[in-house]
Amino acid sequence: MISAIVLITADVARIPEVAEAVAELDGVSEVYSVTGDCDLIAMVRVREHDQLADVIADHINKVPGITSTRTHISFRTYSRHDLEAAFAIGLD
Repeated sequence: MISAIVLITADVARIPEVAEAVAELDGVSEVYSVTGDCDLIAMVRVREHDQLADVIADHINKVPGITSTRTHISFRTYSRHDLEAAFAIGLD
């Protein structure tokens, strides 16, 4: 699974609508409303690298109300949840 973090800047008056539209797109697993340099953060998870362009360039960037995006592609995932699940195998 390939993951990307998309930092989204949106028209302030349309943030809730933009978040909902992005969250409905295939390949987007979560959208967070945040403080800081951007308005929203979208988590994109796809099976193949080429699908990132489909989701991000062809769909997210075309949502009305988005003024800019910055994308970070992950190399590895470090998650306490993943580690706990791995060590809990067979321990019910």
